[in-house]
Amino acid sequence: MSDLINMDTRPIGVFDSGLGGLTTVKKLAELLPDDDIIYLGDTGRVPYGSRSRETIIRYSRQDAEFLAQFDIKAMVIACNTACSSAYDVLDNSYDMPVYEVVTAPAKAAAKLTKNGRIGVIGTAATIRSDAYESAIKRFDPRLQVLSVPCPLFVPLVENGRHSPEDIAALTIAEDYLSDVRASGIDTLILGCTHYPLLSGVISKVMGSDVLLVDSGAETARLVADDLAAKDMLAPPGSGGSVKYFVTDCADGFAALASLFLESDVCGSVKQITLDTVDN
Repeated sequence: MSDLINMDTRPIGVFDSGLGGLTTVKKLAELLPDDDIIYLGDTGRVPYGSRSRETIIRYSRQDAEFLAQFDIKAMVIACNTACSSAYDVLDNSYDMPVYEVVTAPAKAAAKLTKNGRIGVIGTAATIRSDAYESAIKRFDPRLQVLSVPCPLFVPLVENGRHSPEDIAALTIAEDYLSDVRASGIDTLILGCTHYPLLSGVISKVMGSDVLLVDSGAETARLVADDLAAKDMLAPPGSGGSVKYFVTDCADGFAALASLFLESDVCGSVKQITLDTVDN
């Protein structure tokens, strides 16, 4: 960063279909403590993973338009499903940096793997798009990629069923991941920002020898580095804040979000509607 004149006090906008993007927000707040963040969780329409591409694009455009009203300096699509279907649409619609959550974890996994076998888990829409496999192959075409949809993981997280001791979560994870484990991968991309909340469950099923790559955390590091390189960070000592908006019950979101973020967000969550956004 060259000087304070070039620094940017405008907020960073982040959206996801529900709670999962909070994993990205948490890491962003750690890396950029002076920057304001505005988070939108479309909790009234979660999950996006089972929707058609056209519907995902429509929802994502509504999410983005809501955030743009706050004169944000950058947008983070903290939803792998939205990135897979709508990133190009949004990136071409705004004159600001728009970040997706596929490239950074794909690059990290390509560097981390020792045996050249990488697993990817995500929603049905993300896996169907082949976005991760394409990104990984761009870094090294020799790598083998096994992609598996895990559609029930998002509802588990949204309902607070993410403990490594939760029998339902372990049973579902075992069913989804048994073939992935048997394939001999040594690196697994959590291709949904909800999934890091299930990392304890996933590690218990996969074993300690398999490295987990958090798509939200890797993207947060990319955003922080890129905004710093562009002299777009807030001045030191600004004391950044986070505002939360949801499309369903604010109280229910606040209770779960406080657990995920390990800080109290009660009173700072507002319920809004996206019905008036023009498509």
